[in-house]
Amino acid sequence: MATYLKHGIDADVKMKSDAKVRGIVEGILGEIEENGDATVRKYSEKFDNWSPDTFRLSRAEIDACYDAISEEAKADIQFAQTQVRNFAQIQRDSMKDVEVETLPGIVLGHKHVPVNAAGCYVPGGKYPLIASAHMSVVTAKVAGVPRVIACAPPFNGKPHPAVVVAMDMAGADEIYCAGGVQAVGMMAIGTETCPPVDILVGPGNAFVAEAKRQLFGRVGIDLFAGPTETLIIADDTSDGEICAADLLGQAEHGINSPAVLITNSEKLANDTIAEVERQRHLLSTGDVAGKAWDDYGQVILCESYEEMVGMADFIASEHVQVMTKDPNYFKENMTNYGALFLGLETNVAYGDKVIGTNHTLPTNKAARYTGGLWVGKFLKTCTFQRITEEGSVMIGEYCSRLCALEGFAGHKEQADIRLRRFSWQNIQGLDSLPSPRQST
Repeated sequence: MATYLKHGIDADVKMKSDAKVRGIVEGILGEIEENGDATVRKYSEKFDNWSPDTFRLSRAEIDACYDAISEEAKADIQFAQTQVRNFAQIQRDSMKDVEVETLPGIVLGHKHVPVNAAGCYVPGGKYPLIASAHMSVVTAKVAGVPRVIACAPPFNGKPHPAVVVAMDMAGADEIYCAGGVQAVGMMAIGTETCPPVDILVGPGNAFVAEAKRQLFGRVGIDLFAGPTETLIIADDTSDGEICAADLLGQAEHGINSPAVLITNSEKLANDTIAEVERQRHLLSTGDVAGKAWDDYGQVILCESYEEMVGMADFIASEHVQVMTKDPNYFKENMTNYGALFLGLETNVAYGDKVIGTNHTLPTNKAARYTGGLWVGKFLKTCTFQRITEEGSVMIGEYCSRLCALEGFAGHKEQADIRLRRFSWQNIQGLDSLPSPRQST
């Protein structure tokens, strides 16, 4: 039976915080609906102290951002985007349009059709998340989205040059410097200067995640990507130093970022707790990471690999790092996770920044029913059918009877009119005969 050696924050406290967030977000979105750009400006001034003449960046402003960063930084961004683009293209190539004759004269198929406009949110209030530009904009462009807009908040009172460069290199058609709920609402609802999009993607804080939740249905969303979560599964082949480094490395995202260790080694559990206490004071971001660990960190001791899998699937974490003697066991048996990082050699930071898999992943147990952002999120799988006259007669007989079973007279007539027109006698030029199944 699993034993908690360290508990996180009480669930009731989190629920009260979530309720407060819901109310704030609902109010801002309602104001954007009524007042458009004026509301975006109001909250941009309030939260970001940012009120430019226009939130959309001009070509000259974008070019100035290129001049503001080093050639090495541009090359590194390009390298990361190449990895993301390559993997997204591999995913796209795996998605085939189909067209097949399923019965004589009946052809069914589907096409993968990109959405017309995507809004990509790139967080940047606390850290300029350059990599989020790769994950969203590059992936949308590989999917074939014609209009991709990218939005990021100001950083230290101005657009962050590297973020803007990353958005532009990724292929964004429009770049806006605005953040938070007001940016998400601007993209989804639309304003005088920003026509609305069809889908919103990208990670963000609890307010951004809640805004996406409330806007879902009006627009599509990728998933609910709230505060970063990390889960480490480790046994006695790992050690406390590396477990602590990997837990704190994700906890630094924010003071409400859960970091959890599941292990079957009590020694490793205690070593990791001690190492977290040591390392948190060595990190420049230790105040944030340490607070997240204090409030949301957990250490869970299990008796077996099987129990570790069960606990991990219950938690359904965004990131799951497996550092055990047999990492493949967890890959083969786990079902609820955003992304797996298998073995001591890899880590979540590789996936976050550069390796090529997408870092926008499900949180808050959404991994139970969805994976992360990928090229398929920007595509609609739309079906079609084509049928010959003979096929229409054959399938129409079944359709007519099935509609009658359900009492749908209008549906039945859609089948019956074709039975009358396309019957064998009519095809041969003979007088059309009423269908014996026609309603009288």
